[in-house]
This record gives sequence, C-alpha cells and structure tokens, in this order.
Amino acid sequence: MPTIKNPQRNKQQTLLKNKSEITIINDVPAGFPSPASDAIQQSLDLNQLLIQHPAATFFVKVLGHSMQNSNIHSGDILVVDRAVTPEHNHIAVAVIDGEFTVKRIVKRGGKLFLVPENENFHAIEIKDGMNVEIWGVVTYVIHSLKL
Repeated sequence: MPTIKNPQRNKQQTLLKNKSEITIINDVPAGFPSPASDAIQQSLDLNQLLIQHPAATFFVKVLGHSMQNSNIHSGDILVVDRAVTPEHNHIAVAVIDGEFTVKRIVKRGGKLFLVPENENFHAIEIKDGMNVEIWGVVTYVIHSLKL
C-alpha cells in the first residue's frame, strides 16, 4: 500500500501571538427556554478550546465545494493540526503533486484514497510514485451562518 508523507509534523512554528478571551454563557438550551439567571458567565479563550498543539497548528481558508456534505463550505476556516497522526476517516489537508486539497482519508481493500464529500467530485487513489504529503488533520471547522 502506498504511504503518505507528513514531513511537517515536527516543524516548530508559533502561529498564535495574542490570546483573546471572550465571555461564554454556559448551557443555553437548544430546546425549551430556561431562566437566563441560571447561566454562569465565564471567560473562554478560543485558542485553548480549538488548539491542542499550538506549535503544530495552522488555519486554512476553504475554496470550493468538494467537502460540503461534511459541512465544510467555501469560505470556512479549518483548524489543522500537524501533530495528529493521519488515520482512516480523518479529514486532512494534503498536497498532491504541488496542489492543496482537503479530503477524507479512506483505506479500502488495501488501497488508500483521498475522498471528497460531494458526489460531483471523484476520489483520488494514492498510488506508488505519486507525490502526496499530508500537511495536517482538520480538527475544527469555523463557518458563518450567513444570514
């Protein structure tokens, strides 16, 4: 089976320079309303919530629709962690022959594929001799509700 290189995993790079804390209101029901006085306000640092490995994490802005059935849309921001080992079913940022893509890693029948989440796109079988690098595993998706 072909292998996917991940040369970036050990590269140290600090991308987070400022911590920004915002207020969080805990346990807001998505069903029946509850008294607002029961909610406890705390401070939330989005870096602590979204980033487990700061030196190995970067952000990617998505362009295109190949992952829309995984709720990843054009314009979304992906939080990508190079310290996470890419495995079957992970969504990853990859470089194939010098071009970036976001796809799901799938192992099937002894073969390795990068699979889109949109029926209008085709899976990419990773074959021996292809130049493929996994830059990191997507850990979070940030997108607007665009009202």
